[in-house]
Amino acid sequence: MASKKEAKTEAVEEIAEIVETVEEVETPVVDIADTTEEKAEAKQATAKAGKRSDKALKEAEALEAKEERKAQVAEQDDAPKPKQKPRVRRFTKNQKASRELLDTTKLYTIEEAVALVPKVSKVKFDATVELHVALSIDPRQADQQFRNSVVLPAGSGKAVRIAVLADDKLSKLAADAGAELTDSEQIMADIAAGKFNFDMLVTTPDKMATLGRHAKVLGPKGLMPSPKSGTVTADPAKAVGEIKKGRLDLKNDANGIIHVSCGKVSFKEADLLTNAKAVLATVVGNRPSGVKGIYIKSIYLAATMSPSIKIDPASVSGDSKK
Repeated sequence: MASKKEAKTEAVEEIAEIVETVEEVETPVVDIADTTEEKAEAKQATAKAGKRSDKALKEAEALEAKEERKAQVAEQDDAPKPKQKPRVRRFTKNQKASRELLDTTKLYTIEEAVALVPKVSKVKFDATVELHVALSIDPRQADQQFRNSVVLPAGSGKAVRIAVLADDKLSKLAADAGAELTDSEQIMADIAAGKFNFDMLVTTPDKMATLGRHAKVLGPKGLMPSPKSGTVTADPAKAVGEIKKGRLDLKNDANGIIHVSCGKVSFKEADLLTNAKAVLATVVGNRPSGVKGIYIKSIYLAATMSPSIKIDPASVSGDSKK
């Protein structure tokens, strides 16, 4: 009996020791409300960061790339640039020989230029001689445009095919004067079909109404007749005769420059000089009303595939500096 009591007593003592040990351990007190609130705030912050993370990363990458590009450009600007070899213009033997005859620092008179043209032309065909006159005009202004015609006293040296739109009687007279095409119906049919087998078109005023529907096609090709150029006239035979003798239309381009052929290298010097003077006299004598100050900026005379000769505008006419 004593042994059972002792065992029971020992068990009770062990239980008491365990209880005392558990009581000595401090259990932390947790506020459930505070924990829930902190979790919610953390979740919200994470959610917001997640929404902006992709965009923020892309913006950061773009900014970084931009800074890298700036740094590269700065390095390239600071880096010493390689020295470029001077550009050397290469000329053929004939071109060198032609240029040796010219003084590029000199302004020639029209007489000197005409005398030099045959010498500097080294081509194996009969080259065309051209005048290029740069005017101090604004082609966009109606009162500063240049358009006129000139009859070359010695002819142009170029064969010109002329078409004439007129009634039967006037067409016959035009054919006698040298017009190649005088059948009005056939000419209109060819124009409608896009065939332009002529270099100039002359017409009487009564035919302009019929021709007007083709203005958008003829205009860009420079074939549209105009009273200012003398290709719209009541006497087409006279116009044909003048054109065959060497009448040319003078008109500035979009840059205010007049380009006109005034003969061939094979022409006699006197004939070439007469033609060139006739062209320049027409340009000087028909100064547009809207031009103020200097009228002619520069004049060049050149043959096909040959160096150009610069002419002094003051030697042509004193009006060039008004």
